[in-house]
Amino acid sequence: MAMRRLSLAQARRVAIAAQGLDRPQPEIVTLRHLTETIKRIGVLQIDSVNVLARAHLLPLFARLGPYDTALVERATARAPRRILETWAHEASYVPTTTFPLLTWNRRRWSRMDPALLETEHPGLLDRVHSVVAEHGPLTSREIEAFVAHEQAQRPQGHWGWSWSPAKTASELLFDAGHLTPARRNAQFERVFDLTERVVPPAIRPELDCPKDEAIRELVRIAVRAHGIGTLRCFADYFRLPQRATAQALGELEASGEVVPVEVQGWSRPTWMHARARVPRTVTARSLLAPFDPLIFERRRLLELFGMHYRLEIYTPEHKRQYGYYVLPFLLGEHLVARLDLKHDRPNSALVVRSAFAEQPVADALHTWPDRSYLLTELAAELTTMATWLGADNVVVDANAPGDLGEALAAALP
Repeated sequence: MAMRRLSLAQARRVAIAAQGLDRPQPEIVTLRHLTETIKRIGVLQIDSVNVLARAHLLPLFARLGPYDTALVERATARAPRRILETWAHEASYVPTTTFPLLTWNRRRWSRMDPALLETEHPGLLDRVHSVVAEHGPLTSREIEAFVAHEQAQRPQGHWGWSWSPAKTASELLFDAGHLTPARRNAQFERVFDLTERVVPPAIRPELDCPKDEAIRELVRIAVRAHGIGTLRCFADYFRLPQRATAQALGELEASGEVVPVEVQGWSRPTWMHARARVPRTVTARSLLAPFDPLIFERRRLLELFGMHYRLEIYTPEHKRQYGYYVLPFLLGEHLVARLDLKHDRPNSALVVRSAFAEQPVADALHTWPDRSYLLTELAAELTTMATWLGADNVVVDANAPGDLGEALAAALP
């Protein structure tokens, strides 16, 4: 049988549909909507940057529209928990059913060496575990209050980030699967408890899932969430080893769950989920956060949408091309603009600090929205986001770089 061939436009629409970005948004978002969305995309990356909103909240807004963020707290902190924090793409929320598949996954940072910590602070790991067992759930700062004063002193050198030994011990026990965040507090600190007290009872027997089986299931989730992609795409989704990903992908292909395809202009081997939708059109309209799963893998983003995207948070301000916290704007099947956004909480405003239009990719000239439609839809999406954030209005910075600023300001209500 000849291998299926897809145009670049078809591949874009498959990717958008697989991420649930083309679905009608519910009038009232319920906990069920939220958990089903997280199951569909498989992972929500967590990040401490809060210039607009917490990173894990924005992909849900992109797919569900305005929703009560207290639902996320309910899903993570109240039994029966629907999602749990673990180390996945990075620190991430995943569905509880995915949590056992990642128990083998460790950060393995050289600065987090349990043997070295045990040598310098004998018994501290056991002490921290006992403290949490007796008094948890606790933050690292609260754990420090229970351990001996000399152990809580911040050392010079080894640990980085000014982590205390107790903080390091907490993170090591999290890495080893003995502790799991029961929730994040108002300061966005992890609140640790014993893993067996956090994980729902039905999931506990699965915590020792064999690594090969776990990786195969994670690749299955990644392929479903991508719709279409390459080995590199699927491995990156949960930061899996490429060799193990290739083996799992081969097994899924043999079972018929994924099929090899050719995408116009792509030179790499590509696969598609056997049940992936190939819509004739998509009507998506979303602002995508820097940590949105659709744009995790930057090469795929460039090849599918023609957008070269990089996170410029750590770039010196005078060297930034687009801004500090830049969100691509998805309209239909194209990324048509990118904006640097900030929630100015003291002034109750959503501030547009830069606004750049994208140039149409070669195959998209006949489906690219005209400028007037782009501005109308972008203004509407910004207004919706401002309402969701609790901001009174949208303000375009008078000195906003980019070619959309003045026209966008005129298009806003």
